[in-house]
Amino acid sequence: MFTGIIQDVGRIAGRDDRGGDIRLKIATQHLDLQHLAVGSSIAVNGVCLTALAVGAGEFSADVSRETLQVTSLQTARVGTKLNLERALRLTDGLDGHLVSGHVDATAAVRSLRDDGRSWRFRIALPSALRRFVAAKGSITVDGVSLTVNDVTAADFGVNIIPHTFENTIFRHYRNGTHVNLEVDLVARYTATLLAHGAG
Repeated sequence: MFTGIIQDVGRIAGRDDRGGDIRLKIATQHLDLQHLAVGSSIAVNGVCLTALAVGAGEFSADVSRETLQVTSLQTARVGTKLNLERALRLTDGLDGHLVSGHVDATAAVRSLRDDGRSWRFRIALPSALRRFVAAKGSITVDGVSLTVNDVTAADFGVNIIPHTFENTIFRHYRNGTHVNLEVDLVARYTATLLAHGAG
């Protein structure tokens, strides 16, 4: 479980194709890896991966064929920058919202523009996710916990403040950039209960 508060921007230092799966070596400058054990969960662009071969300033993680098919990690190459967050501990504050690291879909950035000192982004919204996304609700974009400004049938808007812009990979987005989306857990389970009955 994660909060959607990014702790560092890392980069892919190595990519090893392994019969359809891949192993990524990810370098990080500011993420505290001192207590990251082999087998620990870590969010990489919002994707929950298992840390392997943890070393000084880097860790490795396997990415399955299934994960490659449903996330933007399929296009990640050496040098690609990534949002990183260690798993939530029970003693940590919940500054964002509850994030599972299970990506629901990928979608493209449709537009971006500056708005004062902030940036406004519009991101395509797959039709299957429309019922889970509400104005002023939460959504995760590449692992970043965000508040939804507004929703249309085709996309949704978010506002990125300067701190988030400078400390995540949002500053590298362009029109057409594909991002990972995870809808709010509460919305997901509420919709499931309503669809199938509560009792």
